[in-house]
Amino acid sequence: MLWACVLLPQLALDGVMRRRADPTEPLALISGTAQRRVLQTVNAAARELGLRPGQSLTAAHAMSRDFATVEYDPAETERWHRLLAAWAYRFSSQVSLRYPRVLLMEVESSFGLFGPWPVFEARLRQELTELGFTHRIVVAPNPVAARMLANAHDGLAVSCNDSLSNVLEQMPVNRIGLPPEVSTAFARMGLHRLHQVLALPRDTLARRFPAPVLQHLDSLLGRRPVALECYVPPDHFDTRIELNFDVESHQALLFPLKRMIADLALFLGGRDSGVQRFVIHLEHVPGVGGVAPDTVIPVGLLSAEREANMLFELARGRLEQVVVPSPVRALRLQARDLPAFVPSHRELFDDRPQQSMPWEQLRERLRARLGDEAVNGLGFRADHRPECAWLPTSPEKPVLMIQKVTRPGWLLREPEQLNESSVRVLAGPERIESGWWDGGDMRRDYFLIETRNGQRGWAYRSVGDEGSLLLHGWFA
Repeated sequence: MLWACVLLPQLALDGVMRRRADPTEPLALISGTAQRRVLQTVNAAARELGLRPGQSLTAAHAMSRDFATVEYDPAETERWHRLLAAWAYRFSSQVSLRYPRVLLMEVESSFGLFGPWPVFEARLRQELTELGFTHRIVVAPNPVAARMLANAHDGLAVSCNDSLSNVLEQMPVNRIGLPPEVSTAFARMGLHRLHQVLALPRDTLARRFPAPVLQHLDSLLGRRPVALECYVPPDHFDTRIELNFDVESHQALLFPLKRMIADLALFLGGRDSGVQRFVIHLEHVPGVGGVAPDTVIPVGLLSAEREANMLFELARGRLEQVVVPSPVRALRLQARDLPAFVPSHRELFDDRPQQSMPWEQLRERLRARLGDEAVNGLGFRADHRPECAWLPTSPEKPVLMIQKVTRPGWLLREPEQLNESSVRVLAGPERIESGWWDGGDMRRDYFLIETRNGQRGWAYRSVGDEGSLLLHGWFA
């Protein structure tokens, strides 16, 4: 097997930056006690101001106040770690979170799907860059070696154990995952490279150092198997964004909402599932009387979907219909209805114009914009009277025709009188006599007509009536 180690050296910082409208703004994550606040990590723009990790916040403010600060949240960092594990699950069924800020994934089994490693690696790097996460990637025959090599390399691919031994022997002792006190002891002995340590008699190492040291070295060299707990995606999705300031307009909520929807789509792709219902919570600023209840915005779909842009458009349509009663302090998105996703059937040579969209996406967009009750399908009913032949049905499917008859797609609410001098009759009459059983008896002769500008319609005249034709509908 071959294991890829994806090292995420600034996971906490990247997670915060990707949710900010301007990621180039100087930013520092802060931690520590209330008496001494320190910079946990800083982005590149903050480094240009002279800020450094470990610096006190007071000293940083003495140098510059042109930077934003965000509280470092280990729980949030862990959430990002698991979200990226869901992303990695798309590429491998064996993904491990054994090490912090690291994804371990078995990749050799996936070469048949994603191509040889250079192609596969390029795809991983492209997607991680688009997601906004800094990374280093190394491949080795065992997961421990891949993790330790990522401390000193990026882009290294070792495919066999012989090559692995040669590369590992040149690794610095303090970069191979040994406890600090063990690395210091080796340095005091003049042993700075792994090959120097391996040259010592094994029984000597066993007497001078604890047993886990030899066990780690054996795992590193592939002589001792390592049991990894593999990641299993959860059955629900729940994320929350706390806003930097109180928001009162829909427009200002769209950027964080789009990020949340993108994370949902990322999660769904890893599970190979879709979402049929999710809920957006708008958490408001507490009022005078205490805690303000959340504004809950349900988003329901008729079939499972997972395309990020489509889900965002649906959520946006629902959000814009809601009146925000008070300023919003945080957004939360929950999705629990995650059925299997079945892609829509497409022809090999799809002649559909690029600007158009599938019926399913158009249907959901209309429902989001106009409301659930405003969009219906059409069904055919066994009745010859045109105004009684159609009935509204579920919008899951487009118009259903079960009878091969020529009928217009648009019936007028009330028939309109026609000027017969401006139209010509193409076909007819077709006589329809029906409705005697329910009091709606009708006897009409219908004609297919065409106007001077080429538009075709359906018109009738009651049997025995010599008056003008009445327009009843238009053909598309």
